[in-house]
Amino acid sequence: MTAPTPYESIGGEDGIRRLVDRFYDLMDTAPEAVHVRALHATSLKASREKLFLYLSYWTGGPQTYVERNGHPMLRARHLPFKITSLEKDEWLWCMDRALDEHDMPEATREALRQRLHPLADHMRNTPDP
Repeated sequence: MTAPTPYESIGGEDGIRRLVDRFYDLMDTAPEAVHVRALHATSLKASREKLFLYLSYWTGGPQTYVERNGHPMLRARHLPFKITSLEKDEWLWCMDRALDEHDMPEATREALRQRLHPLADHMRNTPDP
């Protein structure tokens, strides 16, 4: 028997969708996320779908993101947006809370954090003021 993928541990499609929805609900309402929210369109519908597809792929689920968009090239896709430590920290604030609230094994939560924090830091493309 093989260990479940993070995708399976998070709850598959439904679990990833709940995680992404909670993440964007926080971003859309929390004063702690005002700067990162400002980088997004008024409607978060497209952002929700892209993150859902990306996290599904990234955690070992369906490859739909790559089939539709090609290689993620996350840094290149984020270059049009000015991302400093402030926006990165706000993004992580939302994601950490969404992870904390999501029902999953603690080992999965921590493994995701250990991968997401450096990834978010890699998205910084503008010096801090």
